Amino acid sequence: MSLLTSPLASYFARTDRSLISRWWWTVDKGMLFGLLTLVIIGISMVASASPAVATRIGADSTHFIIRHIIFAVPATILMVAVSMLSHQVIRRLGIIFFVGAIFLMMLVPFVASDIKGAQRWIPVFGFSLQPSEFIKPAFAIVAAWLIARRKQHEQGPGYMVSAALYVLVVFLMLIQPDFGMTFVITCMFFAQAFMAGLPFRYMVTLGLLSIVGIVCIYFTFDHVHNRIDRFMNPDGSADTYQVDRSLEAFANGGVLGTGAGQGTVKNTIPDAHADFIFAVFAEEFGLIVTLLLVGLYGFILLRGFSRLMETTDLFAILAAGGILCMFGIQTFIHMGSSLHLLPAKGMTLPFISYGGSSIVAIGFSMGVVLGLTRREARRTIAKRGLSLSTRV
Repeated sequence: MSLLTSPLASYFARTDRSLISRWWWTVDKGMLFGLLTLVIIGISMVASASPAVATRIGADSTHFIIRHIIFAVPATILMVAVSMLSHQVIRRLGIIFFVGAIFLMMLVPFVASDIKGAQRWIPVFGFSLQPSEFIKPAFAIVAAWLIARRKQHEQGPGYMVSAALYVLVVFLMLIQPDFGMTFVITCMFFAQAFMAGLPFRYMVTLGLLSIVGIVCIYFTFDHVHNRIDRFMNPDGSADTYQVDRSLEAFANGGVLGTGAGQGTVKNTIPDAHADFIFAVFAEEFGLIVTLLLVGLYGFILLRGFSRLMETTDLFAILAAGGILCMFGIQTFIHMGSSLHLLPAKGMTLPFISYGGSSIVAIGFSMGVVLGLTRREARRTIAKRGLSLSTRV
């Protein structure tokens, strides 16, 4: 059945200029369906991995899955809604999110709860809000706007202002402290600077400053020092319990897996529903399906960058490109930590791990990518068709 005769296409004729119809014919449907697939996988995996965790903390076995769905559904709706917006509206929304997230991050040291030695979560109506999750896509949008304005109109200190905002964001993150998020933000900003064609001498300078920063963090914060040392020189006295259980889950899953919901190692991993959900997936579905999941993430990234190569809008390239880098780096850190290829770091797997702030923020992020990578409506031979080739 061709696309034009499919059930969905029958509702949206190419000559229909309604908002939904224009969105349907210009959005990257492959990337959209890939993201929706991740949402479905996430709901099923949290349902499988969370009961044991809930029981250990004295909650009902459905505690985490219900909360996950409460956030996953609005996050999906938000993603689709944002993908329908114009570039101008996305830019304005990003600025609003950025200002709001900065304000909340300034409040974190005063009102946030201390969880495992970190202050990152603000209690809101019985839930925990993590402002740093929302600062990532918001900063990507604001930095892209400032740099693009400087490059295209040769006015305003775009590079200097974006760099100053980066320093502010990093400072607020280090107060919490959240080094994983700091690393992701840094990589994202570097990627945007690279895509914008920042002179090589500046890139080298930024690189050297980052190395100095990493060294300072290593010698200043004991838990960072210990975590890296345990990764580089593991021994019998090191606390590697979760990583050991994660590797056991991969080994137990083998090639074909134990079957959906049949994993057993997940019952002994404290953060099986969040930081180590990739290991739970590998145990239950095995190597082959796990590689397909990795391929799905790769497909989404490739589709996104492929669509960016078709546009000449520098703001879209920098904002969507930065968010795609964030999406890929966060995925890589989660998977690498589960496989002990990287030092253990509490980083959620996009759309799959449990976490209200995380899934809503990533929904907004990928909605921005879908919106900024929409194609221009193509010219048709229909009456007045030549007037429809405008960007939406």
